[in-house]
Amino acid sequence: MRTDRIFARLDREPEPPKIEIPGMSRTRTAIFGSTLAFYIAIVWAVLITSWLVALDWKIMLFRPYEQWPELHPFLDYFVVLGQRGPTAVMVAAWLGWRSWRQHTLRPLLTLGTSLLLLNVTVGAVKLGLGRRGPHYATEIGSAEMFAGGDIFPSGHTANAVVTWGILAYMATTPRARRWLSVLSAVVALGVGATTVYLGTHWVSDVLLGWAAGLLILLSLPWFEPLIGRTEAWIFTVRETWRDRRRLGAARPAPAGGRLSPGLFPQRHPTARSVAQADGPAREPVAAGSAGRSPGGARAAVHLTQRPHAAHTARSERTPVTPAGSRRPPHADRTGAARPGTSPRPVAGG
Repeated sequence: MRTDRIFARLDREPEPPKIEIPGMSRTRTAIFGSTLAFYIAIVWAVLITSWLVALDWKIMLFRPYEQWPELHPFLDYFVVLGQRGPTAVMVAAWLGWRSWRQHTLRPLLTLGTSLLLLNVTVGAVKLGLGRRGPHYATEIGSAEMFAGGDIFPSGHTANAVVTWGILAYMATTPRARRWLSVLSAVVALGVGATTVYLGTHWVSDVLLGWAAGLLILLSLPWFEPLIGRTEAWIFTVRETWRDRRRLGAARPAPAGGRLSPGLFPQRHPTARSVAQADGPAREPVAAGSAGRSPGGARAAVHLTQRPHAAHTARSERTPVTPAGSRRPPHADRTGAARPGTSPRPVAGG
């Protein structure tokens, strides 16, 4: 099948399908408040070195990667589903196809907004709390807070919740939303548990990462008006650019194939050129039979230049005498005739 037929079939729909924009309902608001309270409770439990920190150390000293080493090769690849680079590329490719298919930029703009919120919120808490990971802990039983680390909350876990959860958020049907919600939850839970198995994160890191990613997904309806205004502005800029291109393509070319004067501007006229333009142009023409001036200089006869016709190229010089004819001796070449001598005949007769 030819590619032009494929693209024609994809563009057959006269208008994009209706995409339901989630709103900030009471249920969503209640879940957001509960998740935020859970987030604050986790941070507080780690700051005061509570039972949660003791659980972190017990699992860390248990070393799950040594208890089940056969799972290590598979989980090394599975944890990539939580890395921001690969997951963002995969999800952006899918949402980009949907944007082109549905003639809207909302999927891509929503993904960009969620990733921006993820970088700002999770990154700020990581740097602010400065907790060290299990492999860099120095004192058994301590919370390892404000020690220059960047492990709390878990970035892998929060990224898995956001990047895979955005697929469920952008679903167009209730059935697709349910299935994608289950899939994103399984991937996010699996990535978080894998980081604990590998010993790169504490359990509290993973709990806070789940809460951080869920808060970002729940808050996206508040940013929908901004996303809509951004999409409208981008489309306006695109239409303006297209109109300028159409005007540039429809502009007629100059007659005669001459270059546009805007590309090659004319020079400013000088005083000499203005004077030559105002006065009639003269051209000296030597006359063979004209008399000489008393000083021996040749007298020049000036002919007034006649106006040129519109499209006629005309030479104003004296026509050349055909070869073989006799011409009278020139005054400045033969000099004055001596008495008693006759002028020397011109050869060629």
